[in-house]
Amino acid sequence: MLPATFARIQSLVRDRSAIVLEPGKEYLVEARLSPIARAHGLANVDELCTRVERGHRQLEEDVVEAMTTNETSFFRDYYPFAALRDQIFPELRASRASRRRIDIWCAASSTGQEPYSIAMLIHDSFPDLVGWDIRILATDLSRAVLARARAGHYRQPEVNRGTEAKHLVDHFKRDGMDWVLRDHIRKMVRFEVLNLIGPWPAMGPFDIILIRNVLIYFDADVKTRILDRASARLAKDGFLFLGGAETPPAGHDAFERTPIPRAGCYRLVKPRPMER
Repeated sequence: MLPATFARIQSLVRDRSAIVLEPGKEYLVEARLSPIARAHGLANVDELCTRVERGHRQLEEDVVEAMTTNETSFFRDYYPFAALRDQIFPELRASRASRRRIDIWCAASSTGQEPYSIAMLIHDSFPDLVGWDIRILATDLSRAVLARARAGHYRQPEVNRGTEAKHLVDHFKRDGMDWVLRDHIRKMVRFEVLNLIGPWPAMGPFDIILIRNVLIYFDADVKTRILDRASARLAKDGFLFLGGAETPPAGHDAFERTPIPRAGCYRLVKPRPMER
């Protein structure tokens, strides 16, 4: 891959997703884009990039989606889900008892393991909430991963990461060598396309927002804008979850961290005005 090709890919991915490909990531670009080039009968990534720049929109989508990290697993990092089980849902069950509704948004949800984990947690630990109006919105910029998420179809190695035997018995059914989530879990989650750096619809307020393990790919200005927009869509007494290695940029004061250990959980302090 020519240095100029890497620079063009850097620019495209940053413009479309705000993900920063640092110098030294050429190997990653080659590894992820070479299969796309071959599938379209192109000799290499240089030819792929040229085709994209000639206005091939589907190839452009394929390139951006390929360079988006979709690492996820069921009940990833454990502690946020322990916080939901032990503190957050009990608090919301009390504070939302009159309306019997809880709204949750999982941003950058990838292939769906995070929102489905929340749905399973509710079924297992709060059976009384199953009769409430529980709305779990899951979004991602990749249509391909959202199609997989909606299907609820996972390979054995994917269910091995994070699930327990009880989860498989209660919430999955076999499909050959794979596993498919049962309808009572799949129906709790709605999947929609949303690019965090693009326009946001008028939505919320949410009782819980999870933007986990995605801000690490953005610069400080993009992080600030995303968190400002999230603050305008979080209920005043709601909860924000970030990834374990993530914190708001220096000087950002819309949220304050809760004392819940290792959960990456924040409360709203100074909401920003609604901005799409």
